[in-house]
Amino acid sequence: MAGAESFWWYITLEGETGLEEEMVSLADLSGGIGSEEHESPEKILLRIYYRTSHDLGYWLDELNRIIEPLSGITAVDMGKIENRQWHTEWKEAFPPLPVGEEFVVLAPWHRGSEPRDRIPLYIYPGSAFGTGYHESTQIALTLLERHMKPHWDVADIGTGSGILFIGAIRLGAGKVYARDLDPAVLDEVLNNMELNGIFREEVDLKEGDLLKDFNHQVNLLMANIIIEPLISMVPHVPAVLKDDGIAIFSGLLVKEKIMFTEAIGKAGLKIIDELEQNEWWGVAVTRK
Repeated sequence: MAGAESFWWYITLEGETGLEEEMVSLADLSGGIGSEEHESPEKILLRIYYRTSHDLGYWLDELNRIIEPLSGITAVDMGKIENRQWHTEWKEAFPPLPVGEEFVVLAPWHRGSEPRDRIPLYIYPGSAFGTGYHESTQIALTLLERHMKPHWDVADIGTGSGILFIGAIRLGAGKVYARDLDPAVLDEVLNNMELNGIFREEVDLKEGDLLKDFNHQVNLLMANIIIEPLISMVPHVPAVLKDDGIAIFSGLLVKEKIMFTEAIGKAGLKIIDELEQNEWWGVAVTRK
């Protein structure tokens, strides 16, 4: 956000889970100068900010015109907010974050403030999933540090920001494969690799749909994504794991535990570790 206005208008949208991308795009399409997202298991709230060069009614009309053909998104609140030092405040929302027993996640502007007894993971808070500040990513990193062994070959499926395979490399991984269905996130992954001193040739990074056309075996497979793609991928996981290999799944809600436990059992996998954090759950499994 920029400009000399003493205040900004804001309009808050409410949408169903799964409409994150559509809602964020509405901020740009309607002329917004910035937005803040708040997510819960049931819904998403997105506050969009607008300049005061037009009155609030103008911006509401613009937004409603774009929302009209969409379903599941409504405007629920609006008003004005005093101008803030946005460019510094949003950075303060990403302080160094200790995760598990070994890691600390840091945005690049905190380089130099790393605790000496922790492994730093530098991640730029962008649009890709997995900044380290979400419980599901913290669960996956904690399970990773518990079970990762040096020189293990690793696959990170649905890599997002790349934080999981970056953590694996920091723990001494051997060959590393990373896949994501969204080609737009790959540039962010490369940026985060550079922040962590990881060269492009160290990682087999490609666009990929889960385990489709993945013709490798690994000691450790990680996937921090939502339950639907996880369940569709689980039957194919045993063939990807080497003897005594481990798979780590996160991105799951505690209320989805029973459903997912049944799916991994049917796939010939058994739970060896699990972790809950607030309403989120993750699990480490191996072949029966």
